[in-house]
This record gives sequence, structure tokens and C-alpha cells, in this order.
Amino acid sequence: MCMKKEFLECGKIVGAHGVKGLMKVESWCDSPKILAAQKRVFLAEKDGSYKEVGVESASVLGPLVLMGLSGYTSREVVQGMKNTTLYLKREDIPLRRGAVLLADIIGLNAIDFNTGKLLGRVKDITDSPRNRLYVIETDSGKEVLIPDIKEFIKEINVEEGVYIAPIPGFFEEI
Repeated sequence: MCMKKEFLECGKIVGAHGVKGLMKVESWCDSPKILAAQKRVFLAEKDGSYKEVGVESASVLGPLVLMGLSGYTSREVVQGMKNTTLYLKREDIPLRRGAVLLADIIGLNAIDFNTGKLLGRVKDITDSPRNRLYVIETDSGKEVLIPDIKEFIKEINVEEGVYIAPIPGFFEEI
């Protein structure tokens, strides 16, 4: 089992808003409200460490968060930060009881719910227009997309894996 990341990607600066250093942030959280409620965010440093930055103001504007960070007070500085990823510390992310972070699912074994047979590993989780998709990589390197709906994703156990009711024909090689 891999170690859980302490810092998780939560959004990306997509531009400046106004002249006083507000930034437009594309939220990668389940809701922009989660990011807007934070008191601090982190920036990745070149040496692999993370720099804590206080959030002075934040509000939701559609899918974006307008955010003011301590020490960032000019439009020019914020424009220079375009495409910078923001991080949250794991402990700052509110989770409902029984909820799991997507970052903790990637890398888990994909297991046949009916037989217990190993199907592969969760390589990625992506969004489609209709629903989230789990990208399962088999031992042969084939990628299988499984919709995140209860008919196919039966159980997620961060200690054991993701239990899947496989779609007929998708895992024939195994």
C-alpha cells in the first residue's frame, strides 16, 4: 500500500481579477465552496517542499473561486502565477463519513466483485460529460474505462482495492 500524500492538488490559478492581486482559481474540489472555505493553501517549491500561504478572502464565482492570498497584492504578480497549482493539506479537507479522496483510490487494485480475481490497478480517475470514469490498467497494459456508477463500482476499500462488477468482454484477457 502506498503512503497517502500529505498535500493534495486543489486547483489552478487561471488569471488575475482586478488590480489588487485577486486571483481566479479553477477549483478541483468536489465543489468550489470547499476551496473558498479554506484559511490556507500551499504552493509547491522547487526543492519539493510546500509554502503555506494564508487566504485573506475567497468567494465563489460560478465554477471559479476569486481568492486573495497573503502577500500577493498586485495584478502583475498574480498574472505571473497563471497555471500555478494550489494544494491543500490533507487534514484541511472536510470529508463526509465514509467518503474517500480520489487521490487515495488511484493506485489501488481493481478486483472482480464476484470472483475476487485481480483485474488490474486504478491508473486514473477522469470526468466525462455523464459521470466519472475509473481508468483500470491491466497487467498487459490495456486500459479499461469503468463508469463510476453503482452497477459497476460495487465497493471502495482503501486497504484492499476497488471492487468492480466487470462489463462483459472488457477483461477477457485476464
